[in-house]
Amino acid sequence: MLLDTYETQGLLFNSNFKDNAGAGLQAYRGDLVLIEGEIADAMGRRKPPLATMVGAVLLADEAKLKFVAGSLDEIAQLEAFVAKYQADFGPGMGAMLYVVNIAKPMIVELAGVSFALLPLADGLVWNELVDELRLEKSDFKGQSSGAKIATVYKAYQDYRARGEAVPYAEALTRTIDAKRAIYGAV
Repeated sequence: MLLDTYETQGLLFNSNFKDNAGAGLQAYRGDLVLIEGEIADAMGRRKPPLATMVGAVLLADEAKLKFVAGSLDEIAQLEAFVAKYQADFGPGMGAMLYVVNIAKPMIVELAGVSFALLPLADGLVWNELVDELRLEKSDFKGQSSGAKIATVYKAYQDYRARGEAVPYAEALTRTIDAKRAIYGAV
């Protein structure tokens, strides 16, 4: 399966889980590597990634991605995501990304995929995604972790993205000076 391949290649980082999501589907939650770290030693081990999609929520079949959600620190990282994973985009793939350095929602089309981009500097992708799709705890009752992502994907089918449709080049000019809010131990 596609997500098994990602795992073998070391593209799944800070994994929460990778789970079966129904007939021929696999789901993942965790971070997704956008730019790999340098090779650290003669055995081919790598340093930590230079950039990741934080809180990635993926749904894939045997060979293609069906749904992607996650958070990018900068809108420019969308290009890195597309460059690295474009070959795995399935027809009609759903994509909802939270971006730290934008102020207003927008829709950007790249590589034949319509990306719904939403501002988010503070919060968890999963919680924001569930709220945006208007899902309730009861919608997930008794489901496995993978099945919950399949439920999110099903809800996304009826979702209409907010924001203005803009070309990617213009979206890059609509940034703000915001950084991800990170909290640690007190």
